[in-house]
Amino acid sequence: MDVSEKMLSARTGAMFLTALSAVSQVLGFGYRVILSRLTGAEVMGLYQLIMPVYSVILSLTAVGVTSAASNLASQHLALGNRRAADQTVSTCLGLFLLALLPVGGVLVWCSDAISVHLLGDARTQLGLVLLVPCVALTGVENIHKHFFYGSGLVRPPAIVELLEQFVRTFAVIALLLLFLPQYPERVVGLIVGGMVVCEVFSSCTLVILYRRHMGRSRLPGPGEAGRVRRRRIISIALPVGLNSLLGNLMGAANSTLIPQKLVEGGVERSAAMSQFGVVCGMTMPMLSLPIVFLGALNLVLVPRLARACALNRPAEARRLVSQAVSAVSLLTLPSMSLMVVVGPDLGRAMFHQEGVGEYLIPLACVMAMSCYCSVLAASLNGMGRQRSVALISLAGGGVQLAFTLALVPLPGVGMAGYVAGAAAATALELALYLGRLARTAGLRLQPFQWLTAPGLAALLAALTGNLLLRFLKDAGLAPVPAGLGTLAFSLVLYLAALQAQGVRARDVLRLDW
Repeated sequence: MDVSEKMLSARTGAMFLTALSAVSQVLGFGYRVILSRLTGAEVMGLYQLIMPVYSVILSLTAVGVTSAASNLASQHLALGNRRAADQTVSTCLGLFLLALLPVGGVLVWCSDAISVHLLGDARTQLGLVLLVPCVALTGVENIHKHFFYGSGLVRPPAIVELLEQFVRTFAVIALLLLFLPQYPERVVGLIVGGMVVCEVFSSCTLVILYRRHMGRSRLPGPGEAGRVRRRRIISIALPVGLNSLLGNLMGAANSTLIPQKLVEGGVERSAAMSQFGVVCGMTMPMLSLPIVFLGALNLVLVPRLARACALNRPAEARRLVSQAVSAVSLLTLPSMSLMVVVGPDLGRAMFHQEGVGEYLIPLACVMAMSCYCSVLAASLNGMGRQRSVALISLAGGGVQLAFTLALVPLPGVGMAGYVAGAAAATALELALYLGRLARTAGLRLQPFQWLTAPGLAALLAALTGNLLLRFLKDAGLAPVPAGLGTLAFSLVLYLAALQAQGVRARDVLRLDW
């Protein structure tokens, strides 16, 4: 049977991914809440220090070939060349493992020096060593996962990803409950060890599903010459990997410098790590909780754009991008505005930390702009403009790093300098992405549909919701039921405000691509 006969429609695929992403996001947030309660803000800060290293290694080894597997598999299957799609996956796996061997060896060999001199805390060494098997399994998983997404078969990887959340939560929490109390270094090692367990499950499951799906002995199509295949993979993998690497290096530099610069400004080391853990390990994940649709949207959007470009349909590509941006506006703006209203109570209830709501308003703005940047960057990647994405990401990362170096050490500024840098960097990236898409695809800005209508409706819902929340709390209602009631009322008001402006949410979110 031809792959196209098995593909879900983009609308069905996006809805299915969003539904599973919602469940996965709730599970992931619950996992982080339990993790923070079991380990504390300082260990969360240490954990946040090593995660950028994890992202850097993935950028060096897996991100580029993963994007190539999704993009090229989508093109080959659109043209009926199933054998070439299978060859692409095999080559991507080989290139990934070839890159991982030296990178992983250097990380293990130099883990002591990296933990002390680069991360600034020797307690991260055990976690760094355990990152190597975790990255190896994650790379295998992601290549197969994005093949399925690129071919339009969203159910197998999405279900495996959801099950992976259960496995990770159970494995990490079980290890912590069995072995706590421990020194902070060992606690971080236990967390990464639980991640390894869940990656074993997901990578093995996806490899089995891929082999069953492809049926290698019955692959139609002429295939593709090895030299041509490797050249095409590298032409996509290098700019995508470089973009991811540069961005993650900037992120790693920021993560490493923030606690050090706070100490330079007079904050004690443990307090600096705790502040870092609260902002980056609690507040930002809490704000990302409502953004359950973004990953699903990008996973559907990129192969669709690649297909439109392969078939030389520029009008269809412009329509896809415009509809995706409209969907992001309609969902992101109310999510962030309402998180500003209920976020302080939610943070205190979930994390038992007062500081979670300190920078909520500017960070909500940063998160909203980041969602726009994400879908615009995915659009450029789908159109083969990976180099532009890399340069824009580098510019934004440079601005963020400059703010961290200049403002965070100043007495009385501290983490506020990091937040200001995040806002400036994200705004710059957003402007550059819009300009590049206007030149590349002839995309025209639609201010009313993208910003004015959903922005005014979200502002009305947030202001009214804030008044309602205060009234309910003053009336003696507990924060959690008061927050839930406020959210329900505000969402109804938001939809009514959209309708009054002539915007029908159902039409925008139809995603009938």
